[in-house]
Amino acid sequence: MIEFGTGGWRAVIGDLFTRDNIRRVACALARRMQREGVTGAGMCIGYDRRFLSREAAIWFSEVMAGEGVKLYFVNLAAPTPQIMFTVKHMALPYGAAVTASHNPAIYNGIKLFTRGGRDATQDVTDAISQEANALREEEIRSIDFDLAREQGLISFIDPRDAYLDSIMAQIDMEAIRARRPRIELDPMYGVSLTGLMTILYTARCDIDVINDRHDAFFGGHLPAPNPDTLRDLQGIVRDHHADIGIATDGDADRLGIIDEMGNYVPANMVLVLLYYYLLKYKGWRGAAVRNIATTHLLDRVAEAFGQPCYEVPVGFKHISSAMDAHDALIGGESSGGLTVRGHISGKDGLYAASLLVEMLSVSRKPLSALVQEIYDTFGEMHMAEYDWALTPQRREDIHRLLMVEKRLPDFGLPMTRVNYMDGCKVYFEDGWMIARFSGTEPRVRVFAERDTLTHARQLVKTMADFVGLPFQA
Repeated sequence: MIEFGTGGWRAVIGDLFTRDNIRRVACALARRMQREGVTGAGMCIGYDRRFLSREAAIWFSEVMAGEGVKLYFVNLAAPTPQIMFTVKHMALPYGAAVTASHNPAIYNGIKLFTRGGRDATQDVTDAISQEANALREEEIRSIDFDLAREQGLISFIDPRDAYLDSIMAQIDMEAIRARRPRIELDPMYGVSLTGLMTILYTARCDIDVINDRHDAFFGGHLPAPNPDTLRDLQGIVRDHHADIGIATDGDADRLGIIDEMGNYVPANMVLVLLYYYLLKYKGWRGAAVRNIATTHLLDRVAEAFGQPCYEVPVGFKHISSAMDAHDALIGGESSGGLTVRGHISGKDGLYAASLLVEMLSVSRKPLSALVQEIYDTFGEMHMAEYDWALTPQRREDIHRLLMVEKRLPDFGLPMTRVNYMDGCKVYFEDGWMIARFSGTEPRVRVFAERDTLTHARQLVKTMADFVGLPFQA
C-alpha cells in the first residue's frame, strides 16, 4: 500500500516504489487538482540523483499531462528545497520532488508540496494515498512525455538561478568576502554541489570537494550526514586546516557540520548556534520552534532573550505551521533540517550552510569557540540517539506497551510529566527521553538528553531494556 510518512512517501525500489504506484500517486493528485479547479495553474516536479528518480518524474508527469494538468519539469537533478522554492516563487498550488532523502540507496520516494512551497499536511497526503490505493491501472490516463511536451502540457524550467539569488540576497556576502574562509564540502554524492559552490565561490571562499560524482549507491554509505558517514570529511578538514566542513544529505534539505579541529558538531548544536547568532549577533527577535525529539538547549537560548520556544510533533510540516502561527524566527529538528523566517517554509541545507559561513565570518570566531560560548552561557546538554529495525509484530508489541497500556520503566529520576503527542516522551527536571516510531522506515528510535552523554545514554538503556531491545553504548 502507498503510505505517506513524516517525510513523504518512501518505499523500496521494485517492491512498492514501482511505475504503477508512482502513476497512482500522480493520478490521485491530478484528480484532487481537478476538483479544486487548479489544473491550469499547474505544478512543478523535480528529482534527485537516486536510481530511477528521473524516470519516476517522467512517469509522474505523463499521468499529470494525461489528466490535463500543466506540468513544469525541472530538467536537472535539483535539491528538494529548490523545488519548494519554485512552488512558492511561481505561485503554484502543488509541487513534487522524487527523492527518498537520507534513506538507504534501495529506497526512493515522492515528497509533495502545497501552495507557498510547504510540505503537504497529513490530511492532504492521507487523502491522496487513500485515493491512490483505490485506483485501478485501467483508470489512469497518460500521454507520452515527448508528445506532452510538443503539446505544451509539459514545460522544461530551470529555477536554479532564482533560488540561489534568493539565498544570496539573505546572506551577508560582503562579510564572507572579507573573511574568505576555507571550506571543505561533502555533497555525499547528492544534489547540493552546484548550488553551494555557486554561493560560496561568489563569496570568494576557498573550497575543496569530496564525494561529488554521481553514484546512485552513495559510495556504499547512508546518504545522511552523521558522525559515522562524515569521517572522510573530518580528516580532510584537519589535513587542510579548513575553517569548517559542510555535508548535505541526498536531497540537500539537511546538513552536517565539522568544526575547524575536525570534530563533528551535532545537528542540535547547529540549530542552537544559528538561533543564538541571529539573536545576539544580528539582533533579530522571534520565537523558536523545534520538534519533540530536538534539544531543549534551544529553549534555554530562547528564554534568555525573552522569546518562547514551541514544541511540535516530528515532521517539518508541523514546524512550518507553528512558525507561521507564531511568526517564529527559526525552526528545526535534531536530524539536521532547519529554516529561518523569510526563507522557504521547509528545511534547506544550502541556506543553513550559507548562514553558518556568514556566522563564522561576522563573529570572526572559530566554530569550536562559538560552541563553547553556548555551553559557557547556557550550560551543557548532550543527546544520545539510538534506533532499531522492527518486525511488524515487534512494533505492535512495543506500541501496545508504551502507547496503549502506557507503562514506563523506573528511570531512577523524578518525572515531571509524560507526553504522548508523538511517541512517548518523559520529562525530567534536568532532561528528557522519547521513544517513537519512524515515519519513514520500520524502526523505533529512542532519544534522550541530559547534562552529559553518559547520563543520556543511561536513559536510553533503561527504555531499551524495558521494551526488550538490545543496547550497546
